Amino acid sequence: MTTNTVYVMEAANLFCGDHDPENSKHLTLDELSLPSLQAMYQDHHPGGSFVAMEFEVGIQKLTSSFKLKGWDPELLKQFGLGTPLKRVYTAYGVVRDKRSGDALRAKAIMEARLGQAAPDAFSRGNLMGFAYSLNEITHYELHFGSEEIFFWDAFTNSLRTGGVDQNAQINSLLSIPGVSA
Repeated sequence: MTTNTVYVMEAANLFCGDHDPENSKHLTLDELSLPSLQAMYQDHHPGGSFVAMEFEVGIQKLTSSFKLKGWDPELLKQFGLGTPLKRVYTAYGVVRDKRSGDALRAKAIMEARLGQAAPDAFSRGNLMGFAYSLNEITHYELHFGSEEIFFWDAFTNSLRTGGVDQNAQINSLLSIPGVSA
């Protein structure tokens, strides 16, 4: 990847429930918002210090949202389901390198619950749709081109940024099973 360029998202697709071609939302996808990566901080004012400071203590919970035009009865049936198959949401994007003209794939994988399905108000002459929210995200991967940008899995306590395992030492010291140090 080139560092001195501008990357512009040109197109997106979303699969709701595994990678079954029938679950592609490319025809109805209107808007997609990936999870925000936001650190959590706690203020601390030491007793012997004149200046307060803050310490990072983790990452905020992850949520995602998207809007689809029209009705999607099969997707609406996923509301509240917790089965692994129906909890996988995969988003793809076409990102253009404006310097070279090359198209790259962005990919996000989320294991989550469909936590909201809010219908638009019906207005004759307008295309009614639904706004959806993904909550209870327990697994999130973000890839850009062939590079892993972010990886988090709640059940293995794995957290990688830029391919570097941020929790390797912690997981080793805690003897978390199934996780290599």
